[in-house]
Amino acid sequence: MNKSELIDKVSYDRGVTKAHAKAAVECILENIAEALVRKESVRLVGFGTFGVRERAARTARNPRTGKNIPLPKATVPFFKPGKELKERVNK
Repeated sequence: MNKSELIDKVSYDRGVTKAHAKAAVECILENIAEALVRKESVRLVGFGTFGVRERAARTARNPRTGKNIPLPKATVPFFKPGKELKERVNK
């Protein structure tokens, strides 16, 4: 499912216009992104947690040339599914 399919599904399930569904979906995604930029986590009970982690600097290898490439430390987003979501997926 992509973003436009999600908007269509929300519109259909809730009986609202696609414009209202699009505004709601985009608002939710924007607020999650803004929280991650502030290095905050977003917990949606029963669904999961969005957060950020610091990845240490490391050396990687280019598979084509075999040359070592230094990679700087980075802040990366992650998602950890909640217990209820894991159970639903594993049924």
